[in-house]
Amino acid sequence: FEFTFSGGWPKYARPLVDNVSPAYGIFFFIYIIVVVFAIFRIITALFLRDTLALASADAEMAIQKKMKEAEAYAAQLLDFFNAADSSGDGFLSQEEFDEMLLDPKVRGWFSIMGVDVFETSEFFRLLANGEGLVSAEEFTKCIPRLRGGARAQDLMAVRIRARQISASVDCVSKTVADMSKVVQHLQLKS
Repeated sequence: FEFTFSGGWPKYARPLVDNVSPAYGIFFFIYIIVVVFAIFRIITALFLRDTLALASADAEMAIQKKMKEAEAYAAQLLDFFNAADSSGDGFLSQEEFDEMLLDPKVRGWFSIMGVDVFETSEFFRLLANGEGLVSAEEFTKCIPRLRGGARAQDLMAVRIRARQISASVDCVSKTVADMSKVVQHLQLKS
C-alpha cells in the first residue's frame, strides 16, 4: 500500500535496483504505470458515474416539473371553464366565453400564459370548431395549442379549416361516387 500510494516508492525501489538487479527497475516502472493508470481509470469512472446519475436525475426532475406544470395549467383552464359555464351545461357558448374574457384577471392570466385573446370571436371560433359550443375537453386541449404568438393561433385556424375542408371534400366525393353509380345504372338500362 505504502509503496503504491505514498509517492515514496523510489525509497523502496532504489535499493533493490542498485543492490540486487537493474531488472527490478523495469518491473517497478511497469508496476507503477499499470497501478497508477488503473487507479486514475477507477477514479474517473466513479466521477463519471456520479455525474451521469446526477444528470439523469436532473433530466427526470425537469420532465416531472414540465408534467406538473402542464397538469397545473390544465387544472387552471378547467377552473376558468367551470367558472365561465354559467348555464352549467358543460359547454361554453360565445356569450359565456365573451363574459369570461371581460374579467381583467382572466385576460391577464391568458396573456401571461402566452395566449392572445384580443379577437374574442375569432378565438372562440377556433375553439368551437364551427359548432358554436366549446366543451371542457376541447377547451383544455385547444388552449395550450394556442400558446405563443399569432403564428400559433394562425396555424391552429389553418388546421381547423383544413379539417373542415377535408370533411366537405369527403362528402362531395361520396356524393359524386353515388351519382356515378346512378348514371352507370341508368346507362345500362337504356
